[in-house]
Amino acid sequence: MRIATYNVEWFSSLFDDANRLLEDDGWSARFNVTRAQQTAALGVVFQALDADAIMVIEAPDQGSKRSTVAALTAFAARFDLRARAAVIGFSNDTQQEIALMYDPDVMRVRHDPRGEVSGPKGATGAPRFDGAMRIDLDVDDQEDLVVFSKPPLELAVETLKGFQFRMIGAHLKSKAPHGARNPEEAISINIANRRKQLAQAIWLRGRIEEHLSEATPLMVLGDLNDGVGLDSFENLFGRSSVEIVMGHGQEQPLFDPHARQALSRKLGAMPTSARFWIRQEKRFLQALLDYIMVTNDIRAKAAQWRIWHPLDDPACWNTPTLRDALVMASDHFPVTIDLDETL
Repeated sequence: MRIATYNVEWFSSLFDDANRLLEDDGWSARFNVTRAQQTAALGVVFQALDADAIMVIEAPDQGSKRSTVAALTAFAARFDLRARAAVIGFSNDTQQEIALMYDPDVMRVRHDPRGEVSGPKGATGAPRFDGAMRIDLDVDDQEDLVVFSKPPLELAVETLKGFQFRMIGAHLKSKAPHGARNPEEAISINIANRRKQLAQAIWLRGRIEEHLSEATPLMVLGDLNDGVGLDSFENLFGRSSVEIVMGHGQEQPLFDPHARQALSRKLGAMPTSARFWIRQEKRFLQALLDYIMVTNDIRAKAAQWRIWHPLDDPACWNTPTLRDALVMASDHFPVTIDLDETL
């Protein structure tokens, strides 16, 4: 069984309000890439993945005129994908949903949110992800309200062979300092946004610990972006979102080999899953942002991870059509985990 996570940059811009693909010469939201080019590239990538399930980060928009599920099923039909069914959870207003595409001949999937329904007043602990969490962000003895701009997607999954497990799709991102009028104000906004992101990571970890206490097989996958250029704040906050969500250094950590490798060294080579053009520096920046974190009972199923990096993965590099499609399709690259569910 193969499960993937894939952040598709502005997937929503490839569809019209009737959820139909726009395969034309109009510009996509990717720089100097047309909608037809990005769509074709994504078709190549999704076909090559041939996954039983794909957690799509930045999935097409869900709203009064648009349907994430309809758009994704149309995309699956266009490229004859096995993962032709789709499910979302709580929608958001960023036009970047979290959704799972899956093969209905392999598994049954349902949105199954957990936690207290907190409402706008919020609750402590790990309330349901569409509500608010009360937490003191800045150690001033005053509780702040934290909400998810993109509520994580909680799923109950059962394969047709009888393997039952939970999936949580997540997209944590620290916002840029929009509205800053000077460098000092930008730093202040960056710190506040980083605090909010780390609070979201604590909230997500709270839910993870609930599943760990029940010995539930669990997979947390998606984009845990601590923010390009925010490494300078690492000493200020002590821990990254990745460390918090994994439970790094705790008794029951989740496992991801790429995250483990990155956290074990400050210097030297490490895996990367995204590639961004830094305009002011006229160069590319590579970063590890995409993860599939699992409990030990899932890891024991002969788990094998892979980052489909067009420059670093030999099989991708030696397949020019796939290599070029990966570069064209998104600024992130897919991450997969292969499992033997019979173990």
